[in-house]
Amino acid sequence: MPSPHDLDPSTPAIRFEGVEKRFGDNVVLQGLDFEVARGDRVTLIGPSGSGKTTILRLVMTLEEANEGYIFIDGEPLTHTREGGKRVALKERHRNEMRKRIGMVFQQFNLFPNMTVMENLIEAPVHVLGLSKADAVERGRELLARVGLVGKEDAHPSSLSGGQQQRVAIARALAMDPEILLLDEVTSALDPEIVGEVLEILRDVARTTDITMLIVTHEMHFARDVSNRVMMFDGGRVIEQGDPETIFTAPTQERTKSFLSAVLGA
Repeated sequence: MPSPHDLDPSTPAIRFEGVEKRFGDNVVLQGLDFEVARGDRVTLIGPSGSGKTTILRLVMTLEEANEGYIFIDGEPLTHTREGGKRVALKERHRNEMRKRIGMVFQQFNLFPNMTVMENLIEAPVHVLGLSKADAVERGRELLARVGLVGKEDAHPSSLSGGQQQRVAIARALAMDPEILLLDEVTSALDPEIVGEVLEILRDVARTTDITMLIVTHEMHFARDVSNRVMMFDGGRVIEQGDPETIFTAPTQERTKSFLSAVLGA
């Protein structure tokens, strides 16, 4: 499997090709085709149930598409074509692909029985094979980055929601991911601490070349951090463009009504 650094720069970090996802009779994504270039920050907006979080869960292999193909750096993620048929790839391949991807969830998903540092070093040591000393050093650097120096030995239950989410961001970055998936990372937080979490993510966007795929209801954050915004409705992309265009001059009535509702205009 080629390193991301060896690839043609034009190879997209993420590509969806004819992806369909169903839950029973409910079709959540229909024939979805889109690409995210390497280093891009793409935000998915749209009403609840439009398929945005499902897209992130498919990339993270927490869900599996019913049809179509997903590629990471040009490599198939879960299925490939063989003799005209759609064939599932082995778990070993999926695990290797998964190492390139980090995800920050709405509900933090920290291990409650582990300290902050143990949460940070678990995957780097057991998945990436880092030494414990190197993983701890990296963990300390990341805790400094997210403003949690001195919290190494704390357990998640002793932290505020904002602190837990900052640990979750540090944990995702500890894997040195090429792609970072952000799923409504502020929706479980008290309003007064939303800003501090978003500022950390703005800093990550400014100072790294990590590809970001973002689902958020924080439209100002989406406007600040994205270089492309995609409007979803009914499992399809109905409009996309740069943030300035989408937020000030959308062409689709559905986009206009959605933004009017969420921005209170």
